Amino acid sequence: MNAECPVCGAQIQLAADAVQGELIECPDCGTELEVVSVNPPQVKEAPQEEEDWGQ
Repeated sequence: MNAECPVCGAQIQLAADAVQGELIECPDCGTELEVVSVNPPQVKEAPQEEEDWGQ
């Protein structure tokens, strides 16, 4: 299964056992991506975790 990186356009090979919600990294640009669909294969930029300063 191949998906396209939304940041750099590289083709990313998804594992055969990839699941929705899985986090992967683009091998070309290093962006953290989230698998949003496995059929058809589709990824999006993963949300950035924000610091929680105890507020």
